[in-house]
Amino acid sequence: MIAALVVTFMLVNFADKSVLGLAAVPVMDDLHISNSTYGLISSSFAVLFSLSGLVVGFVSARVSCRALLFVMAAVWAVAQLPVVFVASVPTLVAGRVLLGAAEGPAASMSMHALYKWFPEGRRGLPSALQISGAALGTLIAAPVLTWVIGAFGWRSAFAALALASVVWSLAWWSAGHDGPYGQERAPGAASEPAPPRRLPYRKLLLNGTVLGSIAGAFGASWALALSQAWLPAYLRTQLGMSPGASAALISGVSAFSFVLLLAVSPVVDALNRRGVSGRWSSGAPQGIAVAVAALAMAAFPLAGARWLLLALLAVAFGAHAIAFPLHYMTTAAVVPPAQRGAVFGVVAATGTLPGLIAPYLTGRLLDSASSQSAGYTQAFLLSAAVMMVCGLVALSAIRPERDVRRLAAAS
Repeated sequence: MIAALVVTFMLVNFADKSVLGLAAVPVMDDLHISNSTYGLISSSFAVLFSLSGLVVGFVSARVSCRALLFVMAAVWAVAQLPVVFVASVPTLVAGRVLLGAAEGPAASMSMHALYKWFPEGRRGLPSALQISGAALGTLIAAPVLTWVIGAFGWRSAFAALALASVVWSLAWWSAGHDGPYGQERAPGAASEPAPPRRLPYRKLLLNGTVLGSIAGAFGASWALALSQAWLPAYLRTQLGMSPGASAALISGVSAFSFVLLLAVSPVVDALNRRGVSGRWSSGAPQGIAVAVAALAMAAFPLAGARWLLLALLAVAFGAHAIAFPLHYMTTAAVVPPAQRGAVFGVVAATGTLPGLIAPYLTGRLLDSASSQSAGYTQAFLLSAAVMMVCGLVALSAIRPERDVRRLAAAS
């Protein structure tokens, strides 16, 4: 039941994130704004996103996940309302800033809540289900919200999401509570020695596994931020797709991510139970996934056939998804349970910084390039370079067993 509620939480979360991108063309037309201004609005979502993730991560050591997730979802509902009543750039910015502040801790705290119900060695599938809620959010939101926008206007989509957040928060307050794995390491959960009960945060945050996990999250988040802010507009303005066809393709990319997440997670759990090191069971896959997505994105300008470009789009904006559950797993492997929420908050805060950078930077490139087509090419190549570096860092730095031994020896 908790897993189902957490999946639904992430579904609403990513529908909230996606709505502005899905409404990008009518918003820009209705408010008469430039690509740079739209990019600034989109990036405003991330102004407090990382900071709130960091702060709430430390608060989670003293406040229950039940209360934290309830407050987050309630604030989501409030954040969607300003633009429903007054459609303007300031209200859009205000709503996105507040929404970002409330959604910054969402992924890390819902994963923390989930981990309280599953022991180490059994977290692959629950982690994938949590992240799959994000894929489902985009998969479902794209056609549904596109229809709502077309039928009732783009502001109605924001109102519908406010209602969804209210319904979820009431359901969670009624049924959600913390599980038994919040403080103690499950007996026999891993063959490697556990880290001590508490360690200085400096040591936890500067070990290779946590830094590599942050790198993997950063690269994956860059692709995610780019897709949420600019992929719908790219499909409509550059590929000439209708709103319905664009929504269908975005749903298809999300479906690919969903299938990939569910296919990889049982393999990760099986490898963990057989004693395969965390470096190869969950570290290497996230680095490889981000690197492969980067290669696909770099190949966009070389795709002559339309079908090949669409396939590359699916890989570039879908393959990175497996990095999200895996980077939490590798981080959790080296962090004492009592400090897990705080470290998750730090990892989320730094790993999701692309949400602040990528949308606005892309808008600037579009406005400064000789053509929109050239601007998109520059943005995709820059993104591919960032993602490739992040993927290689994750691949080389994540070594949970080694870092657990080092932390235990240093305590």
